[in-house]
Amino acid sequence: MERIIVHTNWTNTISRKLVFTLDDLHEPEKLATLKLVFEGSESLNPKISPQELTAKVVQRFGDLGRRLQDRGHHPRDVAHFLNRLVFCMFAEDARLLPEGLFTRMTRSMQARPAAEATAQFDGLFTMMRGGGLFGADVIRRFNGGLFDEKPALPLEPADLKLIHETAGEHDWSEIDPAIFGNLFEEALKATRERPALGAHYTDRAKILKIVGPVIVRPLTAEWEAVFADIRAALAARAEADGERKAVLESAAEAMRADPGNAKAGEAGRRKALTAIAKRADALLAEAKARLEAFLERLAAYRVLDPACGSGNFLYVALHALKDIERRALVDAERAGLPVPAPRVGLECVHGLEIEDYAAELARVTLWIGDLQWNAKNNYTGLAEPILSSLDQIECRDALLNPDGTEAAWPEADAIIGNPPFLGGKRVRESLGGATVERLFAAYRGRVPAEADFVCYWVEKAWRAIDGSNPTPAFSNLRVGLVTTNSIRGGANRRVLEPIADAGLLMEAWADQPWVLDGAAVRVSMVCFGEGFLERRLEGLPVAQINADLTGAIDDLTKAGRLAANAGIAFQGPVKVGDFDIPGDEARKMLQAPTNPNNKRNGQVIRPWANGLDIVRRPLDRWIIDF
Repeated sequence: MERIIVHTNWTNTISRKLVFTLDDLHEPEKLATLKLVFEGSESLNPKISPQELTAKVVQRFGDLGRRLQDRGHHPRDVAHFLNRLVFCMFAEDARLLPEGLFTRMTRSMQARPAAEATAQFDGLFTMMRGGGLFGADVIRRFNGGLFDEKPALPLEPADLKLIHETAGEHDWSEIDPAIFGNLFEEALKATRERPALGAHYTDRAKILKIVGPVIVRPLTAEWEAVFADIRAALAARAEADGERKAVLESAAEAMRADPGNAKAGEAGRRKALTAIAKRADALLAEAKARLEAFLERLAAYRVLDPACGSGNFLYVALHALKDIERRALVDAERAGLPVPAPRVGLECVHGLEIEDYAAELARVTLWIGDLQWNAKNNYTGLAEPILSSLDQIECRDALLNPDGTEAAWPEADAIIGNPPFLGGKRVRESLGGATVERLFAAYRGRVPAEADFVCYWVEKAWRAIDGSNPTPAFSNLRVGLVTTNSIRGGANRRVLEPIADAGLLMEAWADQPWVLDGAAVRVSMVCFGEGFLERRLEGLPVAQINADLTGAIDDLTKAGRLAANAGIAFQGPVKVGDFDIPGDEARKMLQAPTNPNNKRNGQVIRPWANGLDIVRRPLDRWIIDF
């Protein structure tokens, strides 16, 4: 009764927290603000979306990150330092650090020499590693590997001012960790002009299109079935209690009617009461056992993102699992069962990530996401160290071992994620020839050489389901991946064909908007495996999903070639170099004298046309074609 706390929660906005004490209500302005809450006024809407917050925060951290790199600090050291700063801002607003400590410290540093600021940061990070006194403040033990022995980076007054303003401008306890990936992508860009900042924020709704069918709906259905059994057992126990009361009432009635003969049936009544008590105990034990088995199932559930990046998919999956567990505990408690403490924790999520700074960022995202969920659901008794090691977020290649053999994935109940988007024609350019040759050798016969990079993750996940991968098949595994939308055709589609043929392509979105590196792209989302509740395409139930992500009963991917069409049509030229020339230049070259080899340019300079030249006006383009 000492404070009134208001959390705003408008859709797609950053939550804002308003705190009033009873004394505040004597102030007309604050009383008027509280009145707006009860009137449901839109004036309290902070009107700042996660994308807008991302843009503001990312720009500041981007400036700081580039300045540190310009002074010669390695990008990985910069990322590690920025990770620490982000967590300190969160820990302060989440009251895991003494109130206002980080803000006060960064304010006072601005007037001190740079060396003192570095020493202060080192001292704070040391205390957060092991716990202890920092001046007059008691610091809890955080550890987790984030606050290791690496020294703080030296900062200039402008850097400290930026950090102080960023820390104080937002409530970091409410920030969506999903923005951190954008934050660090920007901060670690040493060159090239910024894209539209924050534009590729991936909101929870998009991720839930994968997490929902793969994790939430099947596990929720499992709990509903378990809870139905629990309620049946408790109802039967209630009936047994009724029988016990009836026997006792009958005995009392017999005593009142004929006290002398009442003891004659006492032995039979005791036997009946004993049998009823045993049955009631067995029914209660059955209900408890069903609850315990489901809670153990959740605690042992494992989600793998084999290209986890900054951890967004794992963060949403972790919250989903904790929400399901909380629902089970609340349902069971309301039904009358004693319930244990929650068990679902960070050990439920596993990730593979090839970039070490991104792997560390994924750990920060998960730490903050877990602490936020606990705070919002009033689970505040945190043991120390507050941060677990999260060694299950592994920094390694998801496809190849160092010796070129196929990499194994950790066992999991669900595989989710957003693997790298890289077209088949750009794989060699991006990864290098040696890596590509090892990749082709390890996956020969399984993934076409010209397929997009994401197809390796799809095929490898399918191997985990059908049992033909190097590690044992996972049981009842479900998979949900975001892929390039070109997976529906050409060489890419071949990795979906065995899944569709097995009837295990269970949920798909064929053509969805996405944002990548600040640019709008189109993606496909595919979910496959065992244990889905229904088969859905574009969110609607269908009888089947074909490898081209259509639901047509006549599967056109199985259509044969018509012999009558042979030689009628062919693929036009595919330009793979800068050999196109304008018409004026082409005509000059055509009129040029014979070349030293006695051949004329007309043998290799040809008009170049496509459909636009036919349906619109000819563009007069030519190409050198050898």
